[in-house]
Amino acid sequence: MPSKAAQPDPQAIAAELVNWFGQHARDYPWRRTRDPYAILIAEVMLQQTQIATVLDRGYYTRWLERFPDFPTLAAAREDDVLKVWEGLGYYRRARNLQRLAREVIAKHGGVFPQDPVAILALPGIGPYTAGAVASFAFGLAEPIVDGNITRVLARIYNDATPVDSTAGTKLLWARAKALVQTTEDPRSLNAALMELGQTRCTPTKPTCDLCPVRAHCRATEPEALPVKHARPAITAVTEHVVFLRTSEGVLLELETGKRRTGLWKLPALHPMQVDEPPPVLLRSHYGITRYKVTLWVHEPQAEESVWPDTHRIIPFGELESTPMPAPYRRVLRELLERGEFRLHA
Repeated sequence: MPSKAAQPDPQAIAAELVNWFGQHARDYPWRRTRDPYAILIAEVMLQQTQIATVLDRGYYTRWLERFPDFPTLAAAREDDVLKVWEGLGYYRRARNLQRLAREVIAKHGGVFPQDPVAILALPGIGPYTAGAVASFAFGLAEPIVDGNITRVLARIYNDATPVDSTAGTKLLWARAKALVQTTEDPRSLNAALMELGQTRCTPTKPTCDLCPVRAHCRATEPEALPVKHARPAITAVTEHVVFLRTSEGVLLELETGKRRTGLWKLPALHPMQVDEPPPVLLRSHYGITRYKVTLWVHEPQAEESVWPDTHRIIPFGELESTPMPAPYRRVLRELLERGEFRLHA
């Protein structure tokens, strides 16, 4: 780390960033509002999801059209919530949003709290989201640290402390707090930090000559920062499922695991059949976190008339409105488009 005397000046950096942001800010719909609900939805959607996906595929707009406020979301059926969220993944985010909406109704009279401590206590809210809503909706001097800000701060301070270590995390939040507390415009400052990481201080080939705080940056090899611990290796996983279509619809299984509870999928092949599986109808691949999944879809080996409680024939007309993980939606559509498989009783 640089010596104390060489440390950048938070107040000067904040002033430069706010000024730059005022001239170069991108126009996002959540930046046109102070509504904490609309800002919260954007922040939760953008966790683990790119801005282009949220905007260009219409997720943000559809959500606000279907659930425009806390009361509407709180009163909705979970199936409807999951369906509107479908394709964004990490479905726990959608469930937590509904839990949060119900708590805002029950404990805060339907009004989103302004106290940062109360915000942080809401379901599914971590330090980043709490700080984002507090600063963007209410103009409070609360710090935020996301991937873009992590990169910006590591480079400004030329700090090789692993950012995913305890020490690195503490430094990042302390520096973000020092910056936001020097400005009268926390909303713009926090947004500027993210914008800088998105447009100038990029992971590779940063445009340092266009950076508004280049005079304060101590990085000598910016592309070498931030430093992170080694990522866990990608693990190969195999899933075997069956496609059973009747004259009425398709047999689906209700997910019960933590990741996809409440969603429907093609039923898992019985464990006794995995070693000698039935004929394959389709093979597909998808990735999720650190897993690379090969999805094998098989013909049903035996015709069943009684299925477990978690299985149900979903009528054809209801399939598109049934919440389903995106990888299963893709293979189901492909199988139905083929239309070449025999029906089962």
